[in-house]
Amino acid sequence: MKGKPLVSIISAGLSKFGKHEGVYTRELFSYAAKEAFDRCPTLNPKQDVKAMFIGHMGEAYEHQGHTGSAAADWSGLLGIPATRTEAACASSGAALRSGIYAVLSGLADIVIVGGVEKMTHRSTAEVTEYLAMASDYPFEQFHGITFPGLFALMATAHMNAYGTTQEQMAKVAVKNHHHACLNPKAHLQKEVTVETVLASKVVAWPLKMYDCSLITDGASCIILAKPELAKKYTDQPVHIIGSGQASDTIGLYQRKSLTSLQSTKLAAKAAYDMAAVNPQDIQVAEVHDCFTYAELMAYEDLGFCPVGKSGQLIDNQETCLGGRLPVNTSGGLKAKGHPVGATGTAQAYEIYLQLTGQADKRQVKDAQTGLTHNVGGSGATATAHIYRSDN
Repeated sequence: MKGKPLVSIISAGLSKFGKHEGVYTRELFSYAAKEAFDRCPTLNPKQDVKAMFIGHMGEAYEHQGHTGSAAADWSGLLGIPATRTEAACASSGAALRSGIYAVLSGLADIVIVGGVEKMTHRSTAEVTEYLAMASDYPFEQFHGITFPGLFALMATAHMNAYGTTQEQMAKVAVKNHHHACLNPKAHLQKEVTVETVLASKVVAWPLKMYDCSLITDGASCIILAKPELAKKYTDQPVHIIGSGQASDTIGLYQRKSLTSLQSTKLAAKAAYDMAAVNPQDIQVAEVHDCFTYAELMAYEDLGFCPVGKSGQLIDNQETCLGGRLPVNTSGGLKAKGHPVGATGTAQAYEIYLQLTGQADKRQVKDAQTGLTHNVGGSGATATAHIYRSDN
């Protein structure tokens, strides 16, 4: 199977990310599903789609679990097996893995995978509490540490070990805000400067408000098909040629390193090996920038640069549009938004657009190979997927 398509993406959909008043999670998902169906007029969803896997992190937001059947109903697919996956912020990255398994097993030729979260109707304190459920309860949550605090610990460890600076983290925010300004579906379409980021309110030093991703509502989905069937539905299939998922201790305090995520390294290695590519082959990537430091850490864990050199990558603008390896062309979690259950397949949606030449003002020229990287919690879960187009 090395280097060969596992599954093919024949369509994709994404709701507008931002604040959606007066709608529920199920409605948000139906917006993404409708776009995916409209993009693929040769598909008959009720006849052709055989299963659904949907990432959804938290029933606390709406006091609503059992998301699979609700999403299937509101997207017009009532009757198919519909399963919710939960892996914290990597919930739809895990849904994507489940969809790949379903097609490879032969049980389904076409499946829909996606994710959704409705967060903005809750207060910041409530959202912080619900997100903290993805950390270790007796040793982290109980003592009051939140995810900004956990990632601040990692950031300061990297600063001490490698000389990484607050300015370099701020440059990640500047880049991703600029990319989001080119994305009509991004939550925060607003340019910022390094000075603006550095002057913003401290959340957990060295992380400031503009170092943190957004509380957002949104949904995303992609439609996967058996590779042999893809050309029946589209002239521009995007093949997934590598897939990896790994886990680590749920508590940060148990880790051997605070400057990298072992789960990311393991997931990426599995995906690279399966795809028969190396990091230098990647032309565009969407990585999990829940905080600006997390993007710098991802550069190293994914092999885009040597350990300790991620700051140089952003200093040299190599990950900006027009650079050697554009990263988070969508605006990333940082500015596109982070409706946690939707993030993994939202990343896949962006790569689908890039590899089919549909990314408009943020298009990476001649992109044929892409990568997505989705993290749950402080790195207790990570997924990595590699994509290739034939265009």
